[in-house]
Amino acid sequence: MSTNDPFARLPEAASFTVTSTDVADGAAWAPDQMSAAVPGGKDVSPQLSWSGAPEGTKSYAVTVYDPDAPTGSGLWHWAVADIPAAVTELPAGAGDETGSGLPEGAFQLPNDARAARYMGAAPPAGHGPHRYFVVVHALDVESIGVPADTTPALLGFTMTGHILGRAVLTATAESAV
Repeated sequence: MSTNDPFARLPEAASFTVTSTDVADGAAWAPDQMSAAVPGGKDVSPQLSWSGAPEGTKSYAVTVYDPDAPTGSGLWHWAVADIPAAVTELPAGAGDETGSGLPEGAFQLPNDARAARYMGAAPPAGHGPHRYFVVVHALDVESIGVPADTTPALLGFTMTGHILGRAVLTATAESAV
């Protein structure tokens, strides 16, 4: 596991709460949230609920990022933009190929495998534990204004000046040697 802190160079933001019925903060992903490339993995996005977002929140974005991936830039597993402010939960599986569980107006961006869906964890065998930062970003705009084919990194860059708050849950995964 690296010491890479994905928030170290970002502006500070108010903290609020995100929880999941699929994983506790600091715990390992269940097989459902692992990649289908891993035995037993199913690429099912986790259930997420959040509360306590800052006043003035007009929309949310959700991202799942592995800073420990051996790429030099980490690995984006999921990104969802333009979640309406009235929405405070995503059901498990919302990140399927069709985005069937996403609220109206929200959309998925292509992950680092270039698929607009949730991609489960699959750290390389023998690479040690990886952290997966599941983040709900509270934004001061109703739409972040990025095209649906934007990368999660560009989404993050575009959001920087619009983040009112950040709710973070960290999951882990490790593949056997």
